[in-house]
Amino acid sequence: MLRRFISYYRYYKGLFALDMSVAVLSSVLSVIAPALVRDVLYTALPAGNWELMIWMLSVILVIYIAQAVATYIRIRWGHYLGVRMENQMRKELFSHLQTLSFSYFDKTKTGTIMSRITNDLFNIAEVAHHGPEDFLISIVTIIAAYSFMFSFSWKLSLVSLIPLPIMLVYGIHFNRKLKEKNRAIRKTIADVNVAAENSIQGIREVKSYSQEKFQEKKFGVSNTKLKESRESMYSTMANYQTGMSFMRDFYYFTTIAGGVLLIAAGQAAVYDLVTFVLYVSVVLPPIDRLINFTEQFTQGMASFERFAEILDINPQIEDKPGAKALSVSDGTVDFSHVSFSYEADDREIVIPDLTMHIPGGVKAALVGESGAGKSTIVSLLARFYEREGGSITIDGTDIDSVTQKSLHDSIGFVQQNVFLFDASIKENLRYGRSDATDEEMWQALRNANLYDFVASLPDGLNTEVGERGTRLSGGQKQRLSIARVFLKNPKILVFDEATSSLDTESEALIQDAFDRLAEGRTSIVIAHRLSTIRNSDIIFVIDKGSVKEQGTHDELMEKHGLYYKLYSFKD
Repeated sequence: MLRRFISYYRYYKGLFALDMSVAVLSSVLSVIAPALVRDVLYTALPAGNWELMIWMLSVILVIYIAQAVATYIRIRWGHYLGVRMENQMRKELFSHLQTLSFSYFDKTKTGTIMSRITNDLFNIAEVAHHGPEDFLISIVTIIAAYSFMFSFSWKLSLVSLIPLPIMLVYGIHFNRKLKEKNRAIRKTIADVNVAAENSIQGIREVKSYSQEKFQEKKFGVSNTKLKESRESMYSTMANYQTGMSFMRDFYYFTTIAGGVLLIAAGQAAVYDLVTFVLYVSVVLPPIDRLINFTEQFTQGMASFERFAEILDINPQIEDKPGAKALSVSDGTVDFSHVSFSYEADDREIVIPDLTMHIPGGVKAALVGESGAGKSTIVSLLARFYEREGGSITIDGTDIDSVTQKSLHDSIGFVQQNVFLFDASIKENLRYGRSDATDEEMWQALRNANLYDFVASLPDGLNTEVGERGTRLSGGQKQRLSIARVFLKNPKILVFDEATSSLDTESEALIQDAFDRLAEGRTSIVIAHRLSTIRNSDIIFVIDKGSVKEQGTHDELMEKHGLYYKLYSFKD
């Protein structure tokens, strides 16, 4: 997994090399300055050599300026490296998600996917930038610093090393605990938000049932957990910061105390002690970097594993080798002994053995009780799910032998629950055809009986529809969906009729628009209100995934069978 993560650096070798180079340069420069100070105290100052002192102090100043430049480059371009790797991964992840079949999204929560796209990739970007940089800076700085320190006084160096292992172990332990506490807080914040959102959204129900006190009590549970989580985090933070602060002071104390004793014993000089105190300030930041690196690297790799986990999921449905574009002429649809189940492991068969012939250019209706398999049938026709047995053909061509894109281009869906993107009417229409002109859009709106409404809006086609189309009524959303299909101009239509909850006027407008759209095309209507499909050319009565009856409305009514019962009961 680590090798796979490292492979992403290949896209940005130049940035990575620049970041690592300035990191090493900055580390080396940071340990040279104290050594020069020692030389000033050891040689130039006792000799009263002002020229040498000024020259060496000037060199130290130049080093600090060079360090500032290196820090700027490292912070700016190092973060560019992380951001661009994050961008590359997000692009790959989003593109891969577009290829996955409906079955994946049926089983995976949207929030989980969004967490992968945002939080996980941010963590990966942070470790991609800071991980190698922090590790390299820490190792180079500590090794270089102690190389100088041992060359000056190996005894004082050994004394100053005493607190370092303790600091590392203590810091890593409490840093991990602190991150765990912060994760717990994020979870409890989410619980508080959910509790508040549910209560606010359902305020009418809360008040109508006089359940204000119950909601307060329910919210109080989450709120109390958040308070306790925060208090626990601050308790851990106090232990961590207090302990680390003491150990930093103890590092100085050990170095100073050891230096004083060695000076008193004639084993070290004052300028060595001053130099070592300066080196302590050089070594401490890398220690903090190493402490943060361990947790950041662990968290980043965990995020990368979740990212890679999605990339490793293969689409359940893929174009077969040699798949060709579907060419539809009549639009004749045939299901032959088709079987299907959503969960193969459970063997819950939704469609056991479906055979159905829909002649081209006719209006066919699928009727049946809820859960009979009507929506599954049209999903199989579009190959949103893969059937387990049998064949489905369009004009005699098996849908498995054609590209999914050409198949989807040939079928237009008017869904029961219309989804509109949080964008303008124009942008939503362009999902029907991306290169449609404004004139073509207006014509599509005329055909869908929505022209007058959109024309009356101040912004016309540029009117924002709101999230999921909340600024439009149910009937307007349906007609906009129909206009979108007019622009797509497919050979086969699927209309998951959703007019039962609309007023009579909206229902009539939608029905008129759909009838206009269906002219000259094969149309399949999933009927909820059976009176709306009386004029269908053929009606299929679906029960438990099989065709139980078929014929015209009059023929089925004369049989006094399942259709007769459904029609008499529902209408």
